[in-house]
Amino acid sequence: MEPLSEKQIRSSFVNCTKGDAARLRLPLDFGELPWGELDFLGWVDPGAPLRAHLVLPREQGPLGISLRVPSVGRTSAVKSSLCQVCLTGHAASGVALLAAPLAGVRGREGNTVGIYMCADLACPLYLRGKRQPKLRSGRYEESLTLDERRARMWGNLNAFVAKVAVA
Repeated sequence: MEPLSEKQIRSSFVNCTKGDAARLRLPLDFGELPWGELDFLGWVDPGAPLRAHLVLPREQGPLGISLRVPSVGRTSAVKSSLCQVCLTGHAASGVALLAAPLAGVRGREGNTVGIYMCADLACPLYLRGKRQPKLRSGRYEESLTLDERRARMWGNLNAFVAKVAVA
């Protein structure tokens, strides 16, 4: 992913107001992000921990999606979970159900779509082995190449984004 400016990021959001985009806080490590190892930028807002954000590169320019983070953890007996984007296995607390308001009128009416995703939104780093999940049974082994896993991740992410961005 090519590095993005703060202005590019803030102007990219399709499912929140311009005021919400202006108030969001960028990742604390924004100046040191490993852009070359990121397929997309994802972070939990340091000033509003119940908000998260995704910014994806597109030919027409970056596309931003605002997400809501659950306020309470799961209380079920599930011991592990799988991210629906990158298919990384985590301890149950490593995956969160993130809800995105739909773009346009449907979003203003309160309609959302959700996805179970790595709670830290660091899917590209998990795919590359730069970050390790906290999973008691260890990491799931796959025979796919990095390019094949990235293509699968993009297919999953694009399917989710298509549900959000269609106004």
